[in-house]
Amino acid sequence: MKNWMLALAVITATPAAAQVVNAPAGTVRGTTSGSLRVFKGIPFAKPPVGDLRWRAPASLERWSGERAATDFGPACVQPSAGAPNIYNGVTLPMSEDCLSLNIWTPAKARNAPVIVWIHGGSLLTGSSREALYDGQRLAERGIVVVSINYRLGVLGWLAHPDLGKENASGRSGNYGLLDQIAALRWVQQNVRAFGGDPAKVTIAGESAGGLSALYMMTSPAARRLFRGAIAQSAYMVSMPELKRARFGLPAWEAGGQLLGLALKAPSIAEMRKLDPAALTVAASAAGFFPFGVVDDEVLPQQMVDAFDRGNQARVPVLAGFNQGEIRSLRMLAPKTSASPADYEREITARYRDLAPAFLRLYPSADHAESTLAATRDSLYGWTSERIARKQTAAGQPAYLYLFDHGYPAADSAGLHAFHGSELPYTWGTFNGTPPRWPKVPETGSERRLSSIMIDYWTSFVATGRPVAKGAPAWPAYGAAQNYIRFAGGPERGRDLFPGMFEFNETVMCRRRAAGKDGWNWNVGLLAPEIAPPVAGC
Repeated sequence: MKNWMLALAVITATPAAAQVVNAPAGTVRGTTSGSLRVFKGIPFAKPPVGDLRWRAPASLERWSGERAATDFGPACVQPSAGAPNIYNGVTLPMSEDCLSLNIWTPAKARNAPVIVWIHGGSLLTGSSREALYDGQRLAERGIVVVSINYRLGVLGWLAHPDLGKENASGRSGNYGLLDQIAALRWVQQNVRAFGGDPAKVTIAGESAGGLSALYMMTSPAARRLFRGAIAQSAYMVSMPELKRARFGLPAWEAGGQLLGLALKAPSIAEMRKLDPAALTVAASAAGFFPFGVVDDEVLPQQMVDAFDRGNQARVPVLAGFNQGEIRSLRMLAPKTSASPADYEREITARYRDLAPAFLRLYPSADHAESTLAATRDSLYGWTSERIARKQTAAGQPAYLYLFDHGYPAADSAGLHAFHGSELPYTWGTFNGTPPRWPKVPETGSERRLSSIMIDYWTSFVATGRPVAKGAPAWPAYGAAQNYIRFAGGPERGRDLFPGMFEFNETVMCRRRAAGKDGWNWNVGLLAPEIAPPVAGC
């Protein structure tokens, strides 16, 4: 009762004028939540409908009058949830008019650090309105929290020759990424009005949001729009290229043409006439999967090449992954062998001279568990450590973590430290998880871990260094290959999973040199025969 009365008193004492912000984009009225001001559903670009579908996001003119910013905007159009799983179960309102963002800011914020959150969902699903991403707990630490929407699926990531003819560069694709960059530009122009400092912006995301953070680290169009990056369970996989087939993928323009034929809408003019929801469902059913595309402009090169050449953003990073990533993503892993002997025989045939190293890391004795670990490492583990190593080499501090925390509901379901399971802890949103998500218990120990992780994350946003009250100092990765393991609590360690990075780096290097196969989900018993050794690999 006392807590309720205190909250009411704070809200009552907050002047109505504090809920109104006159920003360069226009005047908005939000709401208050305790000591915070909250603004939801603010548009940052023109709706990408009609002739604007598959075009770069266009700037909005300043609106007149006062705009209500009290409700989240609709999610971007996406396929239906499909079979029930722990990540779905909440119906989201959807629209092509979806380019909006949300802001949580301390009522007295002045020049505060800013985090811009990019939601996950394979670039195919998700929304900034999900309760898991409520910014209350982070903003209470003194930072401004911004979460954004961006175009998904075929509406956000299609390339097609007809689209290339619409601009002088001949480029097409990456529209969802251009949306993210447009949101960052909006933040640069407007966040000061909400108490934020445009010079103190950190981009952050998980899964496809972490992938998006890597895209922005390698995109010249996003340069100087942020000063730090957080990549949770990101994956530095091979990318399609606009004009040529490589790494087992078609030229992305040609793929767009094939999709149009499959949809009986061979021209972009015809595809623009299709209902967006029906188009999205049909494209997904036809096998279209969204990727950022190497287009010589927005994404000039493969991510691995950009990091190897030092062309990525020179900013501090915080990156990591979860011990049980694939326990909730088993569709990414190959089926296990009938026996340990079959497993060894298949691995030897596929990995040839690298098979002994593979089998040391992922032994046949428990080949089912090894299959999960090998898939995890080829995507998330290798990527996280690669980011840490490359930023360290570029003279920037990098902070590596492993989330290895279990709790009863997850562990009893065989989902120890599953993909995304760190999110309720880094956001403090135990009550915001989807319906089938293993329920995080509201105990003192779980809340303490969450508080520590929020401290680390928000202090990184504020200073470029993760620091948490009453918790171990988190050293930069550096020459000692330091990391933090989140189990019962944070624990310092060195040389995470010895040999894991080197093995996966060699596989990537050989596949890149050969140009025939990608480095992505084709691992273990799904791996093509490894290319022979080449200089530098």
